Amino acid sequence: MSTIETAPTGAAAGENTMQTEAGRLLFEKIRDRTARIAIMGLGYVGLPLVEAIHAAGFPVIGFDVDESKVKKLAAGQTYLKHLGNDLASTLAASDRFTPTSSPEDLADADIVILCVPTPLGEHREPDLSYVLGSTAIAAGVLRAGQLVVLESTTYPGTTRDEMIPVLREGAAKRGLDLEPGRDFFVAYSPEREDPGRAGFTTSSIPKLVGGTDPDGGRLASMFYRSFIERVHDVSSAEVAEAAKLLENIYRAVNIALVNELKIVLDRMGIDIWEVVEAAATKPFGFQAFYPGPGLGGHCIPIDPFYLTWKAKEVGYATRFIELAGEINQAMPRHVVGRVMEALNGEGKALRGSKVLVIGLAYKPNVDDVRESPAAEIIKELHEQGAEVRYHDPHVAEFPSMRRYSFHMSSVPLSTEELSGADCVLIVTDHDAVDWNRVGRDAKLIVDTRNAMAKAISPSARIFKA
Repeated sequence: MSTIETAPTGAAAGENTMQTEAGRLLFEKIRDRTARIAIMGLGYVGLPLVEAIHAAGFPVIGFDVDESKVKKLAAGQTYLKHLGNDLASTLAASDRFTPTSSPEDLADADIVILCVPTPLGEHREPDLSYVLGSTAIAAGVLRAGQLVVLESTTYPGTTRDEMIPVLREGAAKRGLDLEPGRDFFVAYSPEREDPGRAGFTTSSIPKLVGGTDPDGGRLASMFYRSFIERVHDVSSAEVAEAAKLLENIYRAVNIALVNELKIVLDRMGIDIWEVVEAAATKPFGFQAFYPGPGLGGHCIPIDPFYLTWKAKEVGYATRFIELAGEINQAMPRHVVGRVMEALNGEGKALRGSKVLVIGLAYKPNVDDVRESPAAEIIKELHEQGAEVRYHDPHVAEFPSMRRYSFHMSSVPLSTEELSGADCVLIVTDHDAVDWNRVGRDAKLIVDTRNAMAKAISPSARIFKA
C-alpha cells in the first residue's frame, strides 16, 4: 500500500484553502452550486443520493448501465417503491436532472460519485468488478479539475490502490498526464442507507469523508456539507473504508451472538426474545440485537468478508468475524430444520408438505430482496421435496438473483392459502400482513421473527425458529 496522506479539514466555512489551482476552481463551483454532479449506479444508494443532491440545487447526471432504470426515470416512474412516487416525477420534471446510460454524458461532470455493488465471488472473495468497471468508465472522460468519490463498501486501500491507477491509465490513454492530488482528486465516503427505515434520510444520516490527498478530502467534505446535516472528516480514505466495515461487522457479530444463543436457549426451553427484552431494560452497557432466519441486505452478509480477505494480506486470520459469518450463514438451514421438527410433531414429513413462506424481502416493509435469507430457505425447502408458495405484499414476483432463480409469484394471504398449508413459515414480519388472520387460519406456524407476538389469541400451533 502506498503512503497515506492526511487530508486536513477546512473549507467548510467557505474559505478557499485549496492547495492546487484545480482544487480552487472546483471549490468555487461547489460553493456556487454550479458544479455538475454525476451519480454512477441508480440503485438503493445512488437514487436517494440523487434526490438529496438535486434538492440542494446542484445539476445532476444519473448514470446506470441498466437502460430500463434510465427510461423509467425519464418517464417519471419509480422502481424503488420505498422511495415513493414523488421522487421520480420531481426528477423527470426538472431541467437539472439528466438520466443516461451513455458514458459520454459524464464528461460534463465536475464530481463523479460511484454507488455500485461490491458483492462476493464464488469463494467469498471481494468482487470489485463493478467498482473497477465504473472507474474505467469515469477514467474514459476524466479531465483536470474533477473529483471522483467512491461510496461503495470495500476493504481499506481500494480507493487509493485500485481506483487511482485505473483513473490515471484511462487519462494516459487519451494523452493526458493527470496527477492525483494536483489535477484531479479522489475521496471515499461510505454510504449509510437503510431502505425503509423511518426517521432518517440521506441528508440526515451523518457522513464520513476521507480523501486520498489533502485537497480531495477538503473538496469532498465541502461538497457533502452542502446537503448533509453532519459530516465527519477523517484523515484518509483508508480510515473511512475501515470505519464502514466496522459498522457492519459490529452488527454481524452481535446478530451471530443472539442467533447462537437462540439455538442454545431453545434447547433449554427458554424464549430468546423474552431474554433480549429483559436484558434491554439495562440502561447502559447493552444494546439489543435480535435473532432471525439469516442475514440479508447488501451490507451485513457481505462486508465483513471484505476485511477477512484483506487481513490475510497482512498475515492475520480474523477468527471472530469468520465465526460470526459461519453462524449467520447456518441460520437458513436451521430454520428448515425447525420446519421439519414442527411437521414431525404433526406426524408429517417435509417431503410432500405444503409450506407457505411469508416474506421474501430481507427486512420488513420494503421490496428489497438483496441477499435475503428467504431465497436460501426456499431453495432448501425445494431440495427437501416441499411444495413451496410465498406471500409478500411488497414483492409480487420472485426476482432473478445472483445465485437463485425461481419462477414464483406472491399468492394472496387468504384463508384458503393459510389453512391449506401444512406449515406457515414466517421469514419477514411486514406490517402489512394481518397477523391475527395468520394466527387464526393457519394450523402450524414456524416463526423466525416473533411476529406472532403481535397476534391476538392465535389458535395455530407455533414454533419459534
